[in-house]
Amino acid sequence: MRDPVSYQRHAAPDSAALLDAETGEEWTYDDLDRAVERRAGRLWSLGLRPGDQLGVLADTAPEFARLVHAAWRIGAVFAPLNTRLPEAELRAQVERLSLAALVTDEPYTDRARAVADAPVISFPALAEAAPAEFVAEDPPLGSPRTMLFTSGTTGEPKAVVLTGRNLLASAVASAFRLGVLPDDRWYDPLSGYHMGGLAPIVRSALYGTCVVLPGEFDAEDARSHLHEHGITGVSLVPTMLSRLLDMGEFPDSLRFVLTGGAPTTPELIARCERRGVPIHPTYGMTETASQVATARPTEAFANPKRAGRPLAFTRVRALDGNEPLPTSEPGELVVSGPAVMTGYYDDPEANERVFGPHGFRTGDLGVVEEDGSIRVLGRVDDAVITGGENVHPAEVARVLRSHPRVAECAVVGLPDPEWGERVCALVVGEASEGEIRGFLEGRLAGYKRPKTIAFSDSLPRTASGTVDRGAVRETLSARSERLE
Repeated sequence: MRDPVSYQRHAAPDSAALLDAETGEEWTYDDLDRAVERRAGRLWSLGLRPGDQLGVLADTAPEFARLVHAAWRIGAVFAPLNTRLPEAELRAQVERLSLAALVTDEPYTDRARAVADAPVISFPALAEAAPAEFVAEDPPLGSPRTMLFTSGTTGEPKAVVLTGRNLLASAVASAFRLGVLPDDRWYDPLSGYHMGGLAPIVRSALYGTCVVLPGEFDAEDARSHLHEHGITGVSLVPTMLSRLLDMGEFPDSLRFVLTGGAPTTPELIARCERRGVPIHPTYGMTETASQVATARPTEAFANPKRAGRPLAFTRVRALDGNEPLPTSEPGELVVSGPAVMTGYYDDPEANERVFGPHGFRTGDLGVVEEDGSIRVLGRVDDAVITGGENVHPAEVARVLRSHPRVAECAVVGLPDPEWGERVCALVVGEASEGEIRGFLEGRLAGYKRPKTIAFSDSLPRTASGTVDRGAVRETLSARSERLE
């Protein structure tokens, strides 16, 4: 499958393809195709070839979207990197890849050069390169198209390999659930290094519709953009949706509000019902190219604790070990279908661990109800989802324990009205809170640093000697309430 823009140039050349929400600049599919062709020629002239991994460290703006399609036009694998990571964590991601080049923009150029062992190409350098002639690739559907980082079911960073078949199957299944109209405009304020932010860019091109990119999310600006640009769909994490609801009314043009990345609370769903907002709560993940299950508004309002039924071609089961459970019994959720990744890049041990006879083991604890809808109860491994970002307690605890004055610690998540959950730590040792917070700067991304830090003479433990995480949560919750 070649890049979808090359097909839309013939099918819908005059249709809107890409819109910069800040400036109002718009590209038709004919415009976008020409821009993609030039960038693909420049990438070729700089040495990129079919099958090469192209890293990108940049904000999700129109140039980012053009690079997605340019990479695919020459048959390269698009590998966006998390711009929020400190240098140490970014280096850990880069070291897991085999990048042929890393394209970047300010303010990330210095960080890119510090972590990359491949040529670093700035946006200005890419723009100045003379395009070279090349033969556009038409790779098989089963070949890799993108690699996105996730912590998977452990705290170690892993690169999820998604093929053209994965992306196409996910886009088709999503279209069946959300619907597609020729004049759709999908507003995408999510980061493109996450599947939730990359998906609207890919799907809009496959559908021949328009993706609208606003840059960094601002609730007041977003509300103006929704009205000004006649937005019909938007992807948000719940915190963004809550802030938008605070800003005022949504436009009548809006057909769907897709929420994911963190649990959508019944309270938020109830607010949407009162305001007439067409919310579509979603359960999904990078490893499944985004959506697994999505509830339409009537389903969400009737059953606000459920994530809806699985999308077309996708099957979800709850397992006890390797044995499927009857409906309504909680177990680990396992997903199978054409949208499921081929595996983590260069990580056979992890792939052996997460793939079984029934499909991909998500690490999520949940229930498949009698009507087929999914209810997610939490993480099997107690991962924290804060503001749409996955944080693994084991990773945070490892960094905390590396402090010379921390003897031991336990990291858990507690409910948070704004972020869904917040990272909290119970620490045993002589370090002060200020010392710990200073120590974590530069070692962990901001969203991974504990919002609440409490101290204890010892960690509560079960009879078998393991840390009693329930007791840790109770202690931290009580300390948090006293502080408030």
